[in-house]
Amino acid sequence: MSSWRSWHRPLVLFTAAMAVMTVVSAIGLIADDRVLAGAAIWFKPFKFAVSFVVYALALAWMLTLVIRGRRIGWWAGTVVALSSLVEMAIITGQVIRGKRSHFNHATPFDETLFSAMAVTVVILWTGTLVIAILLLRARITDRASAWAIRSGVLLTLVGAGFGFLMTQPTPEQRAAGILDTADVIGAHTVGVPDGGPSMPLTGWSTTGGDLRIPHFIGMHALQLLPLFLVALVCLAPRFPRLRDPRVRLRLVLVASGTYAAVVALVTWQALRGQPLIHPDGATLGAAALIVVASAVAACFWALRPAPVQQRPYSHHGSGAGPDSGSDFDFDSDSDSDRSQKELLS
Repeated sequence: MSSWRSWHRPLVLFTAAMAVMTVVSAIGLIADDRVLAGAAIWFKPFKFAVSFVVYALALAWMLTLVIRGRRIGWWAGTVVALSSLVEMAIITGQVIRGKRSHFNHATPFDETLFSAMAVTVVILWTGTLVIAILLLRARITDRASAWAIRSGVLLTLVGAGFGFLMTQPTPEQRAAGILDTADVIGAHTVGVPDGGPSMPLTGWSTTGGDLRIPHFIGMHALQLLPLFLVALVCLAPRFPRLRDPRVRLRLVLVASGTYAAVVALVTWQALRGQPLIHPDGATLGAAALIVVASAVAACFWALRPAPVQQRPYSHHGSGAGPDSGSDFDFDSDSDSDRSQKELLS
């Protein structure tokens, strides 16, 4: 595997900037006691900075896997870095002013800033889409690694897309009939106003649906699915069945399907105005179905032993027969070890 110095430079620099911003925002949380929309005013830039660190760093590494279309990938990564930087600059600037950054239509200036943020989000999503297409076309030696990366980036696109739902006027805002003069248009929550009781750390609503939940879970498939495969590789020395690349591939496919189902479930829950921590019977039933289906797929399909395939009869030497040779090994130990080393690197 190539050195980190070959990773996409603009995304790496953006990651470093967001790491610094994480520290600055943490200091702001301690030193600045201002509250905006029911949360500490520096909480939003802190969350965005942390999220951008892992998001940009993952893309910077994944772009090293692109061979065909490498120049296109470089430009797409650069566009993602620049658009994300502009978005963070607007969020931080509004915090300094003591104003909302999202859904703010209070003044022409605030509305212009929010419109600029909307444009950066569209550009960021488009840049990620281009990278996803390049990764789908990339030749990655280990199939489990290939599908972990491809599934992760596709689910990330879905998760990022939920951001567009939040910018739409809520039914309550439409019913009020004052969209032309409203200070706030759009919301994170469904069924309740933004700024109500929320969960610690995440800030997700405890009284209504919250579209930030599928947005967050979907976007971080980019890191979690490859990390799941890394965990399988690390466990392989202790669990011999995991040494088989085909078993790891099937487990990655099961994990990807399960992850997609969870994203769909929390989206359905949020759109019904239901808090994450107060699921109803339908949500619990759907969750149980996902757990059972995933367990069955993992145990009876993904972890099944590979069928034994024997060499044909040899025409050379005495005593040759079906049991005289070793089984065909389509995924040799050397290939498996090499794939594991590449992934762990």
